[in-house]
Amino acid sequence: MRNRPGHGERLSYYDFGATTVYAAQGDQRLAWCAYIPESYSESGDVRYPLAVVVHGTERGMLAYRSAFSRFADQEQVIVLCPLFPANLCFPGDLSTYKMLRAPGISYDLALLSMIDEAAEKWRIAGERVLMYGFSGGAHFTHRFLYLHPERLLTAAVAAPGVVTLLDESHDFWVGVRDFEARFDKSLDFARIREVPVRLLVGEEDRETWEITIGPGDPWWMKGADLAGPDRVSRIRALGESLAAAGVEVAVETAPGTAHDDRPLIPLAQRFFAEQLARLRAGG
Repeated sequence: MRNRPGHGERLSYYDFGATTVYAAQGDQRLAWCAYIPESYSESGDVRYPLAVVVHGTERGMLAYRSAFSRFADQEQVIVLCPLFPANLCFPGDLSTYKMLRAPGISYDLALLSMIDEAAEKWRIAGERVLMYGFSGGAHFTHRFLYLHPERLLTAAVAAPGVVTLLDESHDFWVGVRDFEARFDKSLDFARIREVPVRLLVGEEDRETWEITIGPGDPWWMKGADLAGPDRVSRIRALGESLAAAGVEVAVETAPGTAHDDRPLIPLAQRFFAEQLARLRAGG
């Protein structure tokens, strides 16, 4: 049920429950929506953790919000779902957001600006957020972990097609050797190790037609096949890379599942609930 604002309150009817869609004030080419738990009262003082759910290539922002709304009410979490539209950098652009930066846009900074906007509207607890991404959203999520670990409570990375390993013998995107030169920010391994990570994939997610990068592909570079041929191999390689860097990481697979995160979302939500319980207990 959507809350109704009281007399003298500044939020509108459309800022409660499943909110309207907002143009991002930091970059109005982008947008976002949110889910606000039914318990939220503008006159209250409770602060809510924020969960950010990053869409895949299909841009299913509203579907992801719906998938996380019950979790939001159960765990007393606000959910923010960004939209990074296709065709933004050039006709046919589906994927620039997955690498965080492209000429004329910094998707990572745009997301941080959306989080700031949300914090101006609602009472959000702290600056660190939970983050989930599937497929293209998982591209974004694990690279965001490398660039902004200080902004994450935890990260759930589900079936990325292409992974960046914490490998200092290869340049980005395969590895991180030139990370500071590319992003003007050095890797902070100590902060990265503060973020618990859950890697998720379907056991049958073995199709390679969309994720094979060969010579002539815009993303082609030496080492493009370093992590293996399919999503299962690549998520495991990512897990080994994170574990070798001292990150608290586990890989969880969904039996009988191909490239579909409907069985993965409950696993991510359970992981988030466990982490929130640990944080609330002071762990």
